[in-house]
Amino acid sequence: MPRGRRASIGRRTRHASQQQVYSRNLSEERQNIIRENDRLRHRVSTRRSLASYNRLAFQYDPTANYSDDENLDIGRMTTICRYCNALKFKRETAGLCCASGKVKLDPLLTPPQPLKTLFDGSDPDSSHFLQHILEYNNCFRMTSFGANIIREGGFMPTCKIQGQIYHLHGSMVPTPDEPHQFLQIYFISSMVDQLNVRCNIQGAQQLKRRIIEQLQAFFHANNAVVNMFKTALERMPSDTHKFVIRADCTPTGEHVRRFNAPTVNDVAAIIVGDPTKSRDIVVQRRSNIMHRVNETHRLYDALQYPIIYWQGQDGYDITLKMVDPITGVSTNKNLSAMNYYAYRMMIRTHEENVILKCRRLFQQFAVDMYVKVETERLAFIRFNQAKLRSEDYIHLRDAIHSDGDVQNIGRLTILPSTYIGSPRHMHEYAQDAMTYVRNYGTRIYLLRSHAIQSGRKLNASWNRVKTARSP
Repeated sequence: MPRGRRASIGRRTRHASQQQVYSRNLSEERQNIIRENDRLRHRVSTRRSLASYNRLAFQYDPTANYSDDENLDIGRMTTICRYCNALKFKRETAGLCCASGKVKLDPLLTPPQPLKTLFDGSDPDSSHFLQHILEYNNCFRMTSFGANIIREGGFMPTCKIQGQIYHLHGSMVPTPDEPHQFLQIYFISSMVDQLNVRCNIQGAQQLKRRIIEQLQAFFHANNAVVNMFKTALERMPSDTHKFVIRADCTPTGEHVRRFNAPTVNDVAAIIVGDPTKSRDIVVQRRSNIMHRVNETHRLYDALQYPIIYWQGQDGYDITLKMVDPITGVSTNKNLSAMNYYAYRMMIRTHEENVILKCRRLFQQFAVDMYVKVETERLAFIRFNQAKLRSEDYIHLRDAIHSDGDVQNIGRLTILPSTYIGSPRHMHEYAQDAMTYVRNYGTRIYLLRSHAIQSGRKLNASWNRVKTARSP
């Protein structure tokens, strides 16, 4: 073997030996610093890779194949719930769909013609209908949709609102010199006049008159809510008479768990002095006053989304109960709005979910129902302040005492820290962050910044950094 090659091997061997001696002589504290820096470098590289994935979401390349990347491909919906047959991804929680068998609802039936072919794509106008499904729904809704909708410039692929959502209903017949709107359009005597009014609704100029005419005949024939209002209007002798739709009425002879379409028996005329509940819908024959529909009324969804609830089926109701997953018998535990709509929005085997086919209408429906879920949570907190022991919260006793001051208008309601987004929830998160910094320092931000700028290891020991950064 040549002498030069032997010398080269010797140099590498001597260098490796020197490295081993150097590593053995390092203090334990220094070794801990090196290991910590290695972990931080790995964390920085991981964050950079995640940031690149976030950028990919806004710079999608249709020609690229992303299925080979395990960080982007979450797999197929292969997990099937053994209680409700819902399809889920591998890592989704077991009770996401039906609370592990405690929620059991009747499926939404597949609509007949013409909605069936418009949804499944077999109709030539299917693409146009699905693209403008929100506008078509607005032509036939029976209540107004009140919300501060956020509209940004350019393409808006999502539905954004700010503040509260409320649905309003008016009388069945408009006052003189007032145009027909919402529910009142259904009671125009001439079908041609009805069609003309719907085609002139704001946003309907881009819709097809033929589809509106087909849907108009469809809802008059199949929607039980429309037929219920028609019958009630015929029974009202004068404009001053009113009738009420009970929020919790169950059709005679039917099980409380079933979601039946409303019948004429669900409507009752109001005599002067008769009591009504705050959640009931009270409709007058002729009036210019709009009334709010309570979020927990069983017809809240059907009045606003006739394309989804094409039969006028009952929606969520606070009187609904969970069931025993083994026996199927109703329990005493109330069904929450979150569990109800989580069940409704799942994909299931051998069951067609019309809600998921509604595109932009589904976006508005999801936002609307999320606000309903949050409203229900806030209502529970408001009416259960004593059970939540709000008067015992630290730093809030003075506020409770000031609630008895006659100068303070309104009643104080305290949100617990478990309510996400509440002031106390955010305050506790801030306190936790300051506690972590006090005990451990800002090592993540300090070391990450130094590593990004210089790419070298820190020379100071961790104890010195912790001492310098602590108050």
